[in-house]
Amino acid sequence: MTEQTTTQPPTAELTPTGRRVRVLVTVAGLVLLLAGTFWGQDDDFPFGPFRMYSTAPDPNGAAKDTRVEGVDVTGAVVAITEANSGIRRAEIEGQQAAYEADPSRLSRIAAAYAEHTPGAPALREVRIVIRWHLVEHSRPTGTYTDEVVADWVKR
Repeated sequence: MTEQTTTQPPTAELTPTGRRVRVLVTVAGLVLLLAGTFWGQDDDFPFGPFRMYSTAPDPNGAAKDTRVEGVDVTGAVVAITEANSGIRRAEIEGQQAAYEADPSRLSRIAAAYAEHTPGAPALREVRIVIRWHLVEHSRPTGTYTDEVVADWVKR
């Protein structure tokens, strides 16, 4: 019978400087996390809160549903989606204030729609519409109102 021995690799201890660096990095991370919790926005994630998960809507308010729609040259209303324009709804919502300030920017959505759906009739109007669904006791009532917040019409 032969006896086998295994040797463990030597463990290295941190130097005092190494310990200080690790403590400072940990403290800096905790300070950023704490500051982001109180004053941060979504763009500061992961050091800021992700507001869609850290807030609750009013149980007796209105729920916001933003959509983009176009009106083609035949008068038909067309839902503008990522599939037919290549533009995600989140991109529109993220720049909504810019579209409201300058609705002519919506012409770019009409151009993207034309590029992605070459056989479809051209759009003569593009608008951003917010549908406000009324909510009572955290339940939808089935009642809603539509608000057009930006509208571009081809001249």
